[in-house]
Amino acid sequence: MKILVCISQVPDTSTKIVLKNNDTSVNGDGVTYIINPYDEWYALVRAIELKEKGIASDIHLITVGKANVEPVIRKALSLGGDEAIRIDADSNDAYETAGYIAAYAAQVGYDLILCGKESIDYNNGITGTMLAGMLDMDYIGFATDIQVEAGVAVVKREVEGGEETDQCNLPLVISCQKGIAEARIPNMRGIMAARTRPLKVVEPSKIAALTAILSYELPPAKAGIKMISPDDMDQLVDLLHTEARVI
Repeated sequence: MKILVCISQVPDTSTKIVLKNNDTSVNGDGVTYIINPYDEWYALVRAIELKEKGIASDIHLITVGKANVEPVIRKALSLGGDEAIRIDADSNDAYETAGYIAAYAAQVGYDLILCGKESIDYNNGITGTMLAGMLDMDYIGFATDIQVEAGVAVVKREVEGGEETDQCNLPLVISCQKGIAEARIPNMRGIMAARTRPLKVVEPSKIAALTAILSYELPPAKAGIKMISPDDMDQLVDLLHTEARVI
């Protein structure tokens, strides 16, 4: 069984974001980028577990980006991927990104495609569903457990108020979330091997983006706090009416 894991590069949550060009783009200088945690900790690690059990034979990693994403895809390789593919394109549009990945995946052929439930930068969570539609594959989202046997996947996923168990024939696209696997740290052997392992660079197919980013807006700065005496409830009520905001 061949597994394709989708990897995206995102800013570290501790990085201070600075906007430029009239707030139409992010200044990448000094920004620390990491693997999207849902892709790394859950989708990739679950793929590795399936290979360790002898269920999967190959794990391919794919990302969409320019040369600056290579450190991220190589870190993913150090965790246990067999082959890495970088589609040489810069995209912020989920449809465009899914189209690039689908075009490559259709040529190679995969039994199982895993991705995180969402990326922590744009948080839209729709790339996996679009990818499944473009490849005419079934899709299961928000998976917390994946078991595969004889070409059939049994997937547990969170639903409103509980848990649902689905059974579906491969090929299949699944988005993964917390609970599906335990995060791993690459060992030194994996890190050294990933440095020299070839990275396949693929020219993007002709896909037209459906959306464009007009501008970004930083959240408002945190305001100071006001201390109110517990004996002055009238002032508290007045402030709740005049200054408090519901977010």
